[in-house]
Amino acid sequence: MKVLITDKINEVAGKFFDGVAQVDFLPTMSEDELAKKITEYDALMIRSQSKVTKKILENATNLKIIGRAGVGVDNVDVDAATEKGIIVVNSPEGNTTAAAEHTIALMLAMARHIPNAAISTIQGKWERSKFTGSEVFQKTLGIIGLGKIGARVAKVALSLGMKVLVYDPYTSKEYIESIGCKYAAHLDDFWGECDFITVHVPKTRETAYLINKNTLNRMKKGVRLINCARGGIIDETALKEAIEEGQVAAAAIDVFEGEPIKPENPLLACKGDIILTPHLGASTEEAQLNVAIDVAEQIAEVLKGGSAKSAVNIPSLKQEKLEPVKNYMQIAENLGTFIRQYTKGSAQNLEITVNGFLSELDISPLKTAILKGFLSTSFEGVNYVNAPYVAQSRGISITDIKSNEPCSYAGLLTLKLSTEQETTIVSGALITDKMPRIVRINEYTTSIEPSENILIVPHENKPNMIAQVATILGSQNVNISMMQVSDNKRTGESIMIINIDQAIEEQTNNKIKKIDGIHDSKYISLTR
Repeated sequence: MKVLITDKINEVAGKFFDGVAQVDFLPTMSEDELAKKITEYDALMIRSQSKVTKKILENATNLKIIGRAGVGVDNVDVDAATEKGIIVVNSPEGNTTAAAEHTIALMLAMARHIPNAAISTIQGKWERSKFTGSEVFQKTLGIIGLGKIGARVAKVALSLGMKVLVYDPYTSKEYIESIGCKYAAHLDDFWGECDFITVHVPKTRETAYLINKNTLNRMKKGVRLINCARGGIIDETALKEAIEEGQVAAAAIDVFEGEPIKPENPLLACKGDIILTPHLGASTEEAQLNVAIDVAEQIAEVLKGGSAKSAVNIPSLKQEKLEPVKNYMQIAENLGTFIRQYTKGSAQNLEITVNGFLSELDISPLKTAILKGFLSTSFEGVNYVNAPYVAQSRGISITDIKSNEPCSYAGLLTLKLSTEQETTIVSGALITDKMPRIVRINEYTTSIEPSENILIVPHENKPNMIAQVATILGSQNVNISMMQVSDNKRTGESIMIINIDQAIEEQTNNKIKKIDGIHDSKYISLTR
């Protein structure tokens, strides 16, 4: 067997293949060059420079595994790799210390004006009063996302005497408070409390432009922002304007929507206090060595016939388990995505109940599909391999029940999600083998096609409600493809379920929420 290592990965990685495979270290190649060369290899190990495209993978006749020495796999076409049965692995923890230290370094450099003061001094100036800074002691650092990097940042900040406020809907209040931080149940309770804010979340549908013009204006005046996570979490144009208007005192940004940073990036023209670094979060000698060793060990294990601990995809599920439930896999994933987006609060327990013929089967594939959908709303790279591990690492309690209670469907799948704020129940079934439906939302009986874009509108059961909602959607050129209204005779309340042909803007949903008699309106996005 042969392993190709490129992108200037530390040569220590090659030692892990002694007696397993021949190793070739080659420079970073173009798409055409790598597409031609890849035919020879059983494994490929890269950093961020190489782009492993579908064209390259089409030529990968022997490739069994791709290892990305780092966290993100944005430069790998994971779907194409999965189609080819190629495992993709990364090193999600190898750069934890480096990224956390860079975050703290940027925060302190920003608070004390170190970059500008250094440039001024090198120019022969002595401008002490101009660069009077701020202490971080007793200031409040707001952390969005308490994964391994966020948790390490919190630990260092606490040691500096800072107060730390955490928002993470996937981490329990008890755990956050146990490490000395304050828990924020909602972002509404978060924005105005922080002197510094740092984000440590992946870029997903839920976190894209999380920090935007609206949320920037809700922050404490003079707040300072740090982003060492992913570009696109902060709206760069809105940040520039907030700095120049004085709402944001300063920002330190290590990641950008387009990398390398483009000349037209608005932050380059910002007339205010801003520090920009070229994605240095993982750029330490120790981090690069750690991720190289981690990924090399995983590749070697797979080539020896073992499994990878940090796979971000899976070629297949065991056929004997998958075959009996394969028609329910998509509705299971859709239910997981739906219930997480529909339910407010931090997840505490997810209960999975199956009825009908499903109660007689091994439902582990369905459980994995549910977790994949559930977690994908907030985490990058969640898949059939790592979904159970991610859920466990976030402290989410999962129970499954096989019920003998009779039901109206051949097989019924029910999820019950409990948070500190509320409990939601949703059920799904197949009307035919090719007709999945969401058949229950709490006390409402439904028959919803799990399409990509769904609007759920609880409301008073009175005239003109549908017309008002439809008018707002029509004014935004949003087409309704299907609509259903379900009533609760006991309460006199109703729920409107609308399948729409496109995603809607937050402002459109806010207009719907303001209609008299509308209790709330939630936009749900499902993948197909």
